Amino acid sequence: MVTQDTPEGPGEDRRAAGEPRGAGGADNARAAGEPHPPAATTAVAVALARAAGEPHPPAGAVAGRGAHPGAWKAVAWGFLGVLAFSFTLPLTRHAVEELDATFVGLGRALVAAALAGALLAMRREPLPERRDLPRFAAVALGVVIGFPLFSTLALRHLEAAHASVIVGLLPAATAVFAVLRAGERPSRAFWVAAAAGLVAVLVFAATQGVNGLQPADLLVLAAVASAGLGYAEGGVLARRYGGWQVICWALVFTAPFLVLPTALSADGLGHVSVTVWLCFAYVSAVSMFLGFFAWYHGLALGGVAKIGQTQLAQPVLTLAWSALLLGEHITPGMVVAALAIVACVLATQRTRATAAPRPGTRAATRQAPTPAHPAPHPPGSGGPL
Repeated sequence: MVTQDTPEGPGEDRRAAGEPRGAGGADNARAAGEPHPPAATTAVAVALARAAGEPHPPAGAVAGRGAHPGAWKAVAWGFLGVLAFSFTLPLTRHAVEELDATFVGLGRALVAAALAGALLAMRREPLPERRDLPRFAAVALGVVIGFPLFSTLALRHLEAAHASVIVGLLPAATAVFAVLRAGERPSRAFWVAAAAGLVAVLVFAATQGVNGLQPADLLVLAAVASAGLGYAEGGVLARRYGGWQVICWALVFTAPFLVLPTALSADGLGHVSVTVWLCFAYVSAVSMFLGFFAWYHGLALGGVAKIGQTQLAQPVLTLAWSALLLGEHITPGMVVAALAIVACVLATQRTRATAAPRPGTRAATRQAPTPAHPAPHPPGSGGPL
């Protein structure tokens, strides 16, 4: 057995040297069969963070060896994140009818940052390693600022259904950034399956009456590019820190820059309806916070490019919610497109998608045997949730 070709976390070198692991970034890389330390489970955020703090994926999950149980577990986490995100566009579209678009786009990240800061403080998590700060900055720019702001500005002029079709390009963008930034090397079969999914999304767009690009569509495309970058960088960091810590630290690091623009755009809040506030609460607590717990955990378990393809189902889900919440009509073409997209998602999960060794890691220089009995966590070492 050889080590996995994944970036090393801050605690991996210490484990290789037989030293105890602290409470830092690699705490979520728990050895199989190791006992869980006690943790508070009263808050929903803590419960989800506990669920996300699982071991690194087995080799089959990263390399895509057929229907390995770990691979399907990664798919399940990915779909949970997609389900959470699928409500974002319809609820944002409703929110911008009464709230300023900048307030919705950046204010929700500020609310989520408060939740993230409270969770990190309760867990007494140390700061991430300095070498990982550029990646955290990319996550912040991509999914904390870029996608929320660009998509919200676009939804002032576009219907949620229209925007959701363009967001269907997000899996392809994520796969590209997985190659450029996460060092992954998907197989040819993977790209064929992903391309088929993209074609299904485009055919779906044609059947839904999207008549050409509008100026606001460029904002959605910018949102897609931003999210693709943030997903790829966050997927790499989640292998070291765990999905919940990635989004929490990205939110906390970004919060100081969001206070002023959010305050300047907070006009007429006293006349906002309860329904709009509920929409804002969802995109703040779920779309911007809890949804990423599952999403980044899935990316870390199964690979950025591979699990990223589960978002091919998001346009269909979003259109379904748009029909239920905003009164849009569901056509038979939606059902056909949904079946085709889901089939492509399943096809991508049965292909191989390996991660290339990064320079300077043990995997890049030698093939080391996996320890038969990893050292247990010492008491109070701040292990996984």
